[in-house]
Amino acid sequence: MVSQEQRRRQLAREKFLRQQQRRTEARRKARIRNAVIASVLGVVLVGSGALYATGALEQDDDKANANAEVSPSAPPTSKAPDPCDKPAKGEVESQTWKKEPAMSIDKSAKYTMTLDTTCGAIDVALKASAAPHTVNSFAFLAEKGYFDHSKCHRLTTNGIYVLQCGDPTGTGTGGPGYTIPDENLKDESLKDNVYPAGTVAMANTGQKDSGGSQFFLVYQDSPLPPSYTPFGTVSEAGMKVLKKIADAGESTGAGDGAPNATVVIDKATVTKS
Repeated sequence: MVSQEQRRRQLAREKFLRQQQRRTEARRKARIRNAVIASVLGVVLVGSGALYATGALEQDDDKANANAEVSPSAPPTSKAPDPCDKPAKGEVESQTWKKEPAMSIDKSAKYTMTLDTTCGAIDVALKASAAPHTVNSFAFLAEKGYFDHSKCHRLTTNGIYVLQCGDPTGTGTGGPGYTIPDENLKDESLKDNVYPAGTVAMANTGQKDSGGSQFFLVYQDSPLPPSYTPFGTVSEAGMKVLKKIADAGESTGAGDGAPNATVVIDKATVTKS
């Protein structure tokens, strides 16, 4: 015979499960809604300090939900193995500057940016002559160790196909404290409002000249208006690294979220060749 205390616990457990199911369903609907919003807008890319969309980067701050998800009664979930290595030891340094760094690069020279990530090295041939302010800024930030130990915080797998990095806070709202002008928006590679696979371009807030430190790497041709400074091209070996990251998917299942792979920039360097 079931005791009164056992019955009370059973009812409480059933109530908890119902609440958890409602919360899970609400989050699922919100993710679908946000995916539709992102699809309609075409892209949601952010620069230094502001979000360029309505609700597309919502965070779940409900502590009760967080507690419910780690409850032993929550159903287990399966996840593909992480294809990337553990991050190197070290922490992101919080650094900001009041103004864009003085021009120090040779606009006529060739520069390469290397992102040594937990998933492999990504080499980028930089377009110094076409986007000098952008390349100069990246050379400055890389020398200061600004990108070191930072996560690539966003992967899109629906509508557009990009990996977004460059925010030391990992939130999608961080920046270096200054902005740089838009450049090279008439690059010959940008045809029919498509950023081809291999393009590296600046994220921004949707406003003119609002780029900061965040950038995105295109791993598959993506329909985008020519509003994001293209300043580099990923090497063939780097594209294989991007494909590995993309194949691991993103966290929400709706096509826009944090990468399932642990993508951390252990070290970023810009070298003159």
